[in-house]
Amino acid sequence: MSLVTSFEDPADVELGKRFLEQGYLVRPAENVDGLKAMRHEIVRYTCEHLGCDVPQDDEAFLNGLHDLVPIEKINPLRLHVFQRINQQDWARPTYFSLVKDIAGQILGNELAMQNKVNLSIQMPNDETSTLAVHSDVWAGETPFELVQWTPLVDVYDSKAMFILAPEVNRTVRETLNALEDGGKSFDFWDTYKDKFHHVPVKFGETLLFSPILLHGNVVNVVPETRWSLNSRLTGLFTPYASDEKALGRFYLPITVKPMSRIGLNYQEPEGF
Repeated sequence: MSLVTSFEDPADVELGKRFLEQGYLVRPAENVDGLKAMRHEIVRYTCEHLGCDVPQDDEAFLNGLHDLVPIEKINPLRLHVFQRINQQDWARPTYFSLVKDIAGQILGNELAMQNKVNLSIQMPNDETSTLAVHSDVWAGETPFELVQWTPLVDVYDSKAMFILAPEVNRTVRETLNALEDGGKSFDFWDTYKDKFHHVPVKFGETLLFSPILLHGNVVNVVPETRWSLNSRLTGLFTPYASDEKALGRFYLPITVKPMSRIGLNYQEPEGF
């Protein structure tokens, strides 16, 4: 090996620059077979709840759910599937396997992961399933985390999630600080609607983004149902922002290296 003058791999540096500029990355899933298998199990759990036969075409079934289920019955279905997913010992490891390498480049190789894989279902014209503009860190999550958002069908236009660009996001805090109520009555969507970007993501890809960025979704006017999974990753030893969402509660260790285990278990000899 020749002499080197940098601690970082040039490819990692370039990737980091893109992530910092955009605040997000859309990447091919690193375990597409695992993603397809997860999707098929979700279809099975859905049919289990509905009492129908498992279809041959998973994507067509998920896209067309609104033809089978009325809006008022979607949340009991979502909760059933969410619970069934998180009963499985393969759920979090398989979901992590979709981004294992890229997470290592962006976060590091000793990680903690959210204790659940979340499920979202957004049917066409369903105003009850919109997610208002928000930032995950405002809910007590660590700003050091990486949000992993993966659709189970192709998403685009109003069927996709929107994200505010980093250069605009930086001005938000200054705006809120100038308001008497700290921004409680501030209409983010109305103020920044021309700056939000609906991020198209195909099935087989995953979206990774910073929890600091404002994001959400609007009423889905695409005549297809949106299904997506999400969870969060963070460096094992990064600061945690709240007791509620701390290591051992909201986040659980997943990749602890041998030297960290030794260091964490070390006890100073008495009188030394």
